Amino acid sequence: MATAAEEKPVWRHRTTRAQLTLWAGWLCLVALFVYCWQVMTADTIWAFVADAPRQAADIGSRMFPPRWGYINELWLPLWDTINIATLGTLLGILFALPVAFMAARNTTPSVMFVRPVALFIIVASRSINSLIWALLLVSIIGPGVLAGIVAIGLRSIGFIAKLLYEAIEEIDETQVEAVTATGAGAAQVVDYAIVPQVLPAFFGISVFRWDINIRESTILGLVGAGGIGLQLQASLNVLAWPQVTLIFVVILATVVVSEWVSAKVRHAII
Repeated sequence: MATAAEEKPVWRHRTTRAQLTLWAGWLCLVALFVYCWQVMTADTIWAFVADAPRQAADIGSRMFPPRWGYINELWLPLWDTINIATLGTLLGILFALPVAFMAARNTTPSVMFVRPVALFIIVASRSINSLIWALLLVSIIGPGVLAGIVAIGLRSIGFIAKLLYEAIEEIDETQVEAVTATGAGAAQVVDYAIVPQVLPAFFGISVFRWDINIRESTILGLVGAGGIGLQLQASLNVLAWPQVTLIFVVILATVVVSEWVSAKVRHAII
């Protein structure tokens, strides 16, 4: 005769079928990883990989000490980089504002027609990296700072518009209803009920995007779009490693300062 302890069911975290399914899923994941690894390394020359530490140590030894006398050649390109980021951000804001209001459900003129177009603009802008935009623009309008500014601006539209239209959709609708009840028109509702609610988010998003653009604009010169990246490309072409090190130091210092400024401004606003 079975005892009560023997008849008591045993709790299990997963059933046998669930455990088998889980193991099958892990097996498929491992198989996928192995396949992807084979595809990625099909053209890899492993002799070069084995020699990579020695090559890295050799280049590293050539990069120090930095050539501090080269610093005077970097002030103007650095100023161009900051201008590219700043003017590109302003250009992105200029176009992102109407796109954001057209994309938000509570402010768009048409959910069926205008909103999809605005969302397409946002997705298209965010899908293409600023370096790709710069490559296209250098081919269209020629090399220089202007191509970098437009590239940063086109990249910034999607980022700013996406975060801003989400902020617009999350506003307190009671304020909109209160202003509407006074007989205000559509423009007055936007001016007095919507804009004050999203203004802090707008400033925070804009400053945050400017901080990102400072980093992105440092490499646009690699494709001829102006800024300190031009000096970096020129130094790499002649294997002037001490100059490359100094450029890295200048870029790092610029990014640190921009991060500090961005954090202070966002803290003051938000």
